[in-house]
Amino acid sequence: MRRGVLALLFVLPLAACGTDRTGLDGQPAVAGSLASVAADTKTACEAVGAAYTKNIGPFAEAVTKLTPAGTAADRKAAQQRLGDFATSIRTATEKSADPRIVADGKATADALKAKASDPAVFAAIKTPQDASTLLGPTLKQWLSPINHHCS
Repeated sequence: MRRGVLALLFVLPLAACGTDRTGLDGQPAVAGSLASVAADTKTACEAVGAAYTKNIGPFAEAVTKLTPAGTAADRKAAQQRLGDFATSIRTATEKSADPRIVADGKATADALKAKASDPAVFAAIKTPQDASTLLGPTLKQWLSPINHHCS
């Protein structure tokens, strides 16, 4: 019997985990506001997806031209395409009602702009494997601030 009481004292508080029904401001959450946030997140993620779809092809094409013997003009084109991608991400997220999406969209766009402005990023691409790494895991890392909202 004593074990049963101890078990209840331990389990009951755990059962209440995740049942906080307050909003971000500490006020009780309203079902409509949750639906609004979900709709806004969906809209922002669709806009991010459209930005990705619009920009990944031209960026990937520019990056693949860097191998095996990319010219300065090829590097400049790749930098321009990444800068365009950054602008599209910023535009896709800047009007969101969720300040976290706005902030993460800005952080993503700023990171992409910084990489686009860094000639060393593109000078390092010598082989198809280098291009693949940039277009795969490296780009995924650069996009991670906004991607976690849309996964």
